[in-house]
Amino acid sequence: MSFHGQHILPAARDMKDFEKILESPYEYGVFLDTHIARLKSLYKAAHDAKKKMFLHADLVHGLKNDEYATEYICQEFKPVGVISTRANVILKARQKGVLAIQRVFLLDTNALEKSYTLLEKTKPDYIEVLPGAMPHIITEVKQRAGIPIFAGGLIRTREDVERALAAGATAVTTSNRELWDMY
Repeated sequence: MSFHGQHILPAARDMKDFEKILESPYEYGVFLDTHIARLKSLYKAAHDAKKKMFLHADLVHGLKNDEYATEYICQEFKPVGVISTRANVILKARQKGVLAIQRVFLLDTNALEKSYTLLEKTKPDYIEVLPGAMPHIITEVKQRAGIPIFAGGLIRTREDVERALAAGATAVTTSNRELWDMY
C-alpha cells in the first residue's frame, strides 16, 4: 500500500531538507518545524516545483495551534493536509476540505485507548502513529479504527520502513534523508 505511489513522505525539519524535497522525485512531503513568516515563500516554492506539502500545525512557530490558526492556514496556504495532535485542529481542517492527519503518541495502553476515543470524535482522513517502529500496533490501530495509517517516529532503517508497510501503514513519514534516497 502507498500514498499516491509513495512509500515515504519526506519530512523537512529545515531549509536543507526542504531543498532536497524540491529536487526529489517525491510529489508529497511534510513541513515540520517552521515559522509562520516563512510559510508563504515555502508554499510558493513547493507549488512552483509541483510539490504537495502537508503542514504539521503543532510545529508552526509564531502561530497559536487552534481552530482559528487552522482556518487561516487552510485559506492562506492551502496545504494538501494538516497534521496535529489537537482535535479542534483536525476538525477545522476537515471542515475546510483539507486532509486531516491525527497524530497520536502511543506511549502505553492508556494512551492507546484514549487515542481510540479521540479518533472516534475527530474521524481524521489518516492517523499518524508514533512511534512507527511498532508493526503490531500499526496493524491493531488500522483494524480497530478503520482509518489509513502513516507511521512516523523512530523509523531508522529500511527494515523499519518495510515492517511498517507490511503491518498496514499507507506510508512512512521520516526526516531521515538516507531513507528518502532508498525509495
